[in-house]
Order: sequence, then C-alpha cells, then structure tokens
Amino acid sequence: MTSSRMYDIHSHILPEVDDGAVSWEMAVQMCFMAASDGIEHMVATPHANDEFVYERERWRELLNELQARVGPKPTLSLGCDFHFSYENLESLAEHPNRYTIDDTPYLLVEFSNYAIPPWVDASLQDLIRAGLRPVITHPERNPLLVRKPERVVQWAQMGCVVQVTASSIEGSWGDKAKQVSNLLMRQDAVHVLATDAHNIDGRPPVLSRARAIVAENFGAEIADALVNANPAAVVRGEELPYFPEPKG
Repeated sequence: MTSSRMYDIHSHILPEVDDGAVSWEMAVQMCFMAASDGIEHMVATPHANDEFVYERERWRELLNELQARVGPKPTLSLGCDFHFSYENLESLAEHPNRYTIDDTPYLLVEFSNYAIPPWVDASLQDLIRAGLRPVITHPERNPLLVRKPERVVQWAQMGCVVQVTASSIEGSWGDKAKQVSNLLMRQDAVHVLATDAHNIDGRPPVLSRARAIVAENFGAEIADALVNANPAAVVRGEELPYFPEPKG
C-alpha cells in the first residue's frame, strides 16, 4: 500500500552554516516549500568537510530554533553530510554518534569528486561491522562514480544504502546523472530519493516530481519506498523495508 507522505533525509536548511540556506528567511521558506510538496519530515544535514566545520551541539540549537519558527510541519531532525576523509573517519571513530542522523546508525557519506582512495571499501565494511549504516549520497553526480557505477552496486551488495538526488531523476543535473540514476534503479541499487536542497530556486526541497517519474517507470510501490517507507525507517533508525538484492 502506498502513501502520499514523504521524508527527506538530505537537506541543507540550517541558515548560514554551509553552502545551503543563506538566511533564516530562506531556511523557513525552504521548510514551507517542502511541506507544501508533501514532505512531512526533513533531516538537516550540514556539511562536514575541509571547507565547513561540523558543530553538532550548535547545529542542534539552530535546528530547534528553526522548528520553532516553522511550526509543526515539517518536523526536523539532525544529521550530517559527512565527507569520507581520513580525518573525518578518525573523528567518527572517537565520536560515533556525532555525525549520524539523530541517534540512529544511519550516516550520510559523501565522496570526493577528485579521488576515491583504495581503502574506501574496507572502511565502509568497518563502519558496518561497527554497527553503522553508511548512506552513499548522490553517486550519480560524482564524476568518478559515474564512470564506474558498478562500485555503487557493490557497496549496495555490501549493505550500504544508496541515496540518489530527486532532481537527478528529473534531469536537472544533466543527461549523465539521469542515465546513471536510471541504471542504478534498474539494478535495484537505489534505496532513497532525497532533495539535497540548498535553496528555493536551483536546488529546491521538492520530491514529488521525482516520485511521479519513478512511479511511472518503475511502479508506485517502489516510488513510495524511496520517498516514504525507506527514509521514514532511516529517521526512526529501523531496517529498510525495501532493500532488494542488487543486480550486478
């Protein structure tokens, strides 16, 4: 049974903390736009990389303030757009709950556009053995993974969750990103669609259009799993109800 509800586990809605919302006004507008699209819950995922420092306690205070300004919908929780670097992994080992989506085992993982080290596979396996659940973010937009999508399929076979950007399904990131999105869909290696919203214009918090495209091409039940059942399970820290064996 499908539902009209949607959950977004990847967004940059906190104001003035990274390259997302540039003001409180923008942050509130993004939340209202998401709610009007049918998104009931959003995870704020500020970057943790060489450019932006991740300050969990401070971001939590900002999130609470944003929720107060927005009201009851959408509800908000806190995660991190975690750059998969050696330094970040060292910090993660010391503070395993600092970067996950609230107190769940789910951790958004973003790879560099310039180099994916040979130790990545072993590190992902280490995280899984430690009880974390890596969520590979927007591989269809990574120029290295676009050339080797079979690596993404292998990570899904390993147990990683794969998150594709909703606007890639629509074609907003170009033909190649759309092609790779569809390739991963056909190989049963996509588990979540998310907005990765940064603003209200070029990168808005909208899931409904991609949901409709997936429903048309792959069926309403799969579309519902990618924007509702699976991301809702992520937010609650539960096992994903839709996790087919990837074809590879």
